[in-house]
Amino acid sequence: MHGLEKPLNISCSRTSSGDKRAFDYRDAFFLEEQLTDEERMIRDTFKDYCQAKLFPRVLMANRNETFDRDIFFELGELGVLGTTIKGYDCAGTCAGTSYVSYGLIAREVERHVL
Repeated sequence: MHGLEKPLNISCSRTSSGDKRAFDYRDAFFLEEQLTDEERMIRDTFKDYCQAKLFPRVLMANRNETFDRDIFFELGELGVLGTTIKGYDCAGTCAGTSYVSYGLIAREVERHVL
């Protein structure tokens, strides 16, 4: 055995009415329904940016074995660097970006760059 005395009892999450929901591997923790409208908007907007502008530039930089420093300046102008740092007039802080929003931004970068 793997150090467990007995098998784990894992079941699907229940809705407010008590019905079991089907497991969705794309959103195993039902994150989507826990996000606010603002967090969804930030995620979707940054996802579009990553697909349209960031990914093609990173792909070409990797192919040509170069490093595009302008990407970091552009991310700063967009206000996604330092979104949770207080006291330095970072664009994200002024907009009231939450740690959840920061995580969603980081996830989109990781999804399109790594």
